[in-house]
Amino acid sequence: MKDIQNQEDHRRINIKKVGVKTISYPVTVLDKARSKQHTIASVNMYVNLPHHFKGTHMSRFVEILNRFHGAIDIGKFHYILEEMKEKLEAEAAHIEMAFTYFLTGKEVPETLKASPYECCMHGSLEVENDLEFRVVVPVSLPLAEQKGQGLPRSLGHWGRAVAAVKFRNFIWIEDLITLIEEAIDDEQSETPAQGENSMSVESLTRRIAKSLKDEDAIKWFSLKVENLAQGYSTFAAMESLT
Repeated sequence: MKDIQNQEDHRRINIKKVGVKTISYPVTVLDKARSKQHTIASVNMYVNLPHHFKGTHMSRFVEILNRFHGAIDIGKFHYILEEMKEKLEAEAAHIEMAFTYFLTGKEVPETLKASPYECCMHGSLEVENDLEFRVVVPVSLPLAEQKGQGLPRSLGHWGRAVAAVKFRNFIWIEDLITLIEEAIDDEQSETPAQGENSMSVESLTRRIAKSLKDEDAIKWFSLKVENLAQGYSTFAAMESLT
């Protein structure tokens, strides 16, 4: 197959981004309790190309990913980005990994052994590395005491908190999730249990934001809290340097 990556293109039109997406790939993430956790990620890889390159073989993205097979975690992101930028001779490189993280020891129905959290790592490299971590934390209504026999109750439905953070120092994924969940619990403890509308998205956003702002390991965050009611949803959002 003809390699067109290094061919000159005289039209002087920059392609903003080119790459591959939704690659299912095994990854390793750090786990506070068990050192490491293996999961499957959906990976997007793309670069910004200067106008004088005609194109690139998309297979080169997968080749780079395969070089780090079995050793992909947060600490390896900058190595992958550096190789993407160098091998593809790009102005900037980007990679996104969306994965489910399982946290044990949480209060979940008896049939579940771990709570799943949807997470995403987004890294970019132009001049300096820029790394962002996003996690979705479910917000559930307090579970009423079950009387008598029968099927176990499901957790009450309310909504979710979506937090994206940039780190000043290392923090465990578990500790970030716990920080958010403790803020949710504190807000619920001060809110009368009067149904799904008794807790507001505004007050919960302020409560979680304060916890994120007080965490020394976090240098920036954005936050959106959604109440997913039947037929419509409400939300509140903010971002802040800490």
